[in-house]
Amino acid sequence: MEIRDPVHGSIAIRDEEIPIIHHAFFQRLRNIKQLGFSEFVFPGATHTRYLHSIGVMHVSSMVFNTLFKDRLNDPEFRRLGETLRMGCLLHDVGHAPLSHATESVMPALSALKLPAAFAEKKDRQAGHEDYTIKAITDSAFTSSFKGIRANYGVTPEAIAELVVGHNADPGYFTVNGTNWFPLLHQLVSSEMDCDRMDYLLRDSYFCGVSYGKFDLDWIIDNLKAAHEGDKAYLGISERAVSTFDDFLLSRFHMFMMVYFHYRAVCLEQMLMRYFASPDCEYRIPADIDAYLEHDDAHLWKVLRRSPNPWAQKVIKNEIPRKIMETFGPEGVDRMAALEAYFTGEGVDFIKCSSRGRLSKYYGANEPTNSFPMKVVRESPLGGGARHVNVNEATDLFGKYSHSHAVSRLHCEWDDLDPAQQVRVRAILQGD
Repeated sequence: MEIRDPVHGSIAIRDEEIPIIHHAFFQRLRNIKQLGFSEFVFPGATHTRYLHSIGVMHVSSMVFNTLFKDRLNDPEFRRLGETLRMGCLLHDVGHAPLSHATESVMPALSALKLPAAFAEKKDRQAGHEDYTIKAITDSAFTSSFKGIRANYGVTPEAIAELVVGHNADPGYFTVNGTNWFPLLHQLVSSEMDCDRMDYLLRDSYFCGVSYGKFDLDWIIDNLKAAHEGDKAYLGISERAVSTFDDFLLSRFHMFMMVYFHYRAVCLEQMLMRYFASPDCEYRIPADIDAYLEHDDAHLWKVLRRSPNPWAQKVIKNEIPRKIMETFGPEGVDRMAALEAYFTGEGVDFIKCSSRGRLSKYYGANEPTNSFPMKVVRESPLGGGARHVNVNEATDLFGKYSHSHAVSRLHCEWDDLDPAQQVRVRAILQGD
């Protein structure tokens, strides 16, 4: 089977993978847009999580084949490569409709009844990753893995472990005395994972912008395995650090210019208002089979039928007027004064705050996760390679260690009386 992708070209699907892709659980992603409300700003951004997920799988094979080019005929590495492909293909299979905002109407984690290996002692609200685990390991979807289990030895539990980053059986991922789990998980979820490598290029392409473009081929050609003790971590050659910097900045700029666009963010806040309303008709079920019908079309149908005013405003793409916007610390005091004034006057308003950080994995000095990315330094004369944590090889993490906040305040401007409008203008001017 072959899929023609506008971003990566021809993508080959293995025979054993066809039942997985054709299964209703994965096909549901055809009806979930990758960027939620962003299509109201960028009309081309109607691409789906279905195509994105296939793209991530394709990138993972490009990376794996580069890292392990001398071992691709080894059955043990073929098993690891197929496990990685499935972890990347299915990383979003449990994603809820429209956006992450929908997770606010998910049930308690305990209601999902996850297998014991993935259950947590302390209950909390479930997230899309929990539905991913349930779908992979304990649903009708699980039976679609028969082919990859028989031909490659891949287990659903190992796929789920790669997605969540917790490994109960190191033996599955250990080959020739090296535990490859850290590196493989980093390719599913990390500072430079296959997910990001695909969505930056894909979102940039479909939004019609250039912010997310970077040199994918050069990055992949310079990825390395960095060994520490019996574990292997994802590394990149020192000569490609500048390209890695470009990758980081591309993602940061996509957040600031595309993902944080005021209209998309405000629509998401309005959807949250609907979910918080006492007459909200929409809830996500704990039953994994019932979850199958919950895609964008299902949620839009509920919103269209709802008499709730917030639901109707979302349907009609009617956001309140943006009357103030701040970038970073500039204007924060005026924003606070405006909020206080509206609160005192009983004026309803929506405040949208978005924080863009260069990295959630690294601060200015140290990694904030257990699987740090490495920079590999090789001598032209041989003699072995040295590696350091990536934050020691680039100063970007220090320069962008603080999150960059963008805040907007929206209200129904025409509903304010003339005196209120005069006062708002005075506050905006700092009076």
